[in-house]
Amino acid sequence: MKRRLRVDPIACKAHGVCAELFPERIRLDDWGYPVLDDRPLPDELVEHARRAVDACPRTALHLVPIDERGARGRPELPAGDEQLLP
Repeated sequence: MKRRLRVDPIACKAHGVCAELFPERIRLDDWGYPVLDDRPLPDELVEHARRAVDACPRTALHLVPIDERGARGRPELPAGDEQLLP
């Protein structure tokens, strides 16, 4: 299963621990918040990513599974909202 990193921007308080532990895929912006490389993680980097996730003091960093095909389904619309579709 392929994975990628995600950050919860509300929970993150810019401690920068993640970038120190995983500079291969995380850099910090001018205010110290993480900027993540959105590419899928190769197997050899998953353990490094997991270490950064575990060390986040605000639990704002997550490893999430991604669909191998990269496709996302269209969200379901409530009944009666079909006219909103193009």
